[in-house]
Amino acid sequence: MRLNNYRCVFASLVLASAAGICLAQTAEADKKDGDKKPDAAAAPATPPPAPVWSAGPITFSGLIDGYYSANFNHPASRTNNLRNFEVKANQFSLHMAKFTMEHEADPVGFKLDLGFGRAWEIFHATDPATTDLVRYIPQAYVSLKPKTWGGFQIDFGKFYTSAGAELTENNLTWSYGRGYLYTNGPYYHFGARITKPVNEVFAVGLQVVNGWNNVEDNNSGKTFGFTTAYTPKNKKFAWYNTYYVGPEKNDTNTGRRNFYDTVVNLTPSDKASFYFNFDYGKESKVTDTTDATWVAFGMAGRFAANEHWAFSPRYEVYDDRDGFITLQKQRLHTFTLTGEYKWLEGLLARLEFRHDRSNLPFYDRGNELASAKTQNTLTLGIVAYFGPKR
Repeated sequence: MRLNNYRCVFASLVLASAAGICLAQTAEADKKDGDKKPDAAAAPATPPPAPVWSAGPITFSGLIDGYYSANFNHPASRTNNLRNFEVKANQFSLHMAKFTMEHEADPVGFKLDLGFGRAWEIFHATDPATTDLVRYIPQAYVSLKPKTWGGFQIDFGKFYTSAGAELTENNLTWSYGRGYLYTNGPYYHFGARITKPVNEVFAVGLQVVNGWNNVEDNNSGKTFGFTTAYTPKNKKFAWYNTYYVGPEKNDTNTGRRNFYDTVVNLTPSDKASFYFNFDYGKESKVTDTTDATWVAFGMAGRFAANEHWAFSPRYEVYDDRDGFITLQKQRLHTFTLTGEYKWLEGLLARLEFRHDRSNLPFYDRGNELASAKTQNTLTLGIVAYFGPKR
């Protein structure tokens, strides 16, 4: 009761208009405690609570990534066909530079990426807003995660897609170049997403976004995403599912794109990891009477010899049976073998051989466009990065 009296006296000095309320509270407190009176040793008032969100702590991270890719077809265009990042052949190239600022939701947070380099030009190649500053902003979103909502989180802004096994930054994934499943799937979305743990090992999510790879919408419809994540406590197995549905054609809501992606991760030991990735897509109303479908499967492993050396094989098959994705009805196969050497935490090199094959002539050879069924490349990439370990 002494503390209540002291608080009221203090409040009355600061807020004279509240004096009547304060005296009423004091009288009520004295009524409950009898004739107890404050003394000179009364405890000081409790300081006001800290704000629910502040500018810190902010986590900083970033990377610089460059490569040299030798294409044994020696295309006159000096371009590796059907690649998304290591596109330049027989020359040195800056892949990407990225700087990230992030504040974990407590309950409010944010993430902001600033990116430069050819990778981000390709990343935003089909975005109606590609001429704006968004091409230099791979991600930018705010988060809300109330502490009393059982892990519920909502993000709004621009964020990476939930689909696919491979990640965007090279220090976070196994191979230097991305496979066909990553290349031909969604990269990012703009809109809102929510995630909610159902229990300790299973979570669900919902997304409402403009579409695939666009900050500015290309039509008036919206795409919906549904996600699940099963991550047992032993961390040796994980299963992720993603389903997107919505209109993706320019300037019309006719027809919808249905896309399902599932990823299974296996980690039997600290030195061996595997993933299996399956995609199924269907674009309805490509013409008035036809739909288009595509099916793809990929698997990869990573084997660490020690803290410095690792190697990663990857194999994928991509069946673009109606020619909707690659503009040619074809079945693609690709095999990649990547050797990695990490000098120290924050600096790694990757030497990567990749063999691409189609059942039809598709790859450039010399001055002849789409004249070869195969494409072989050897790529050396150097990645310098900083920030907390993932």
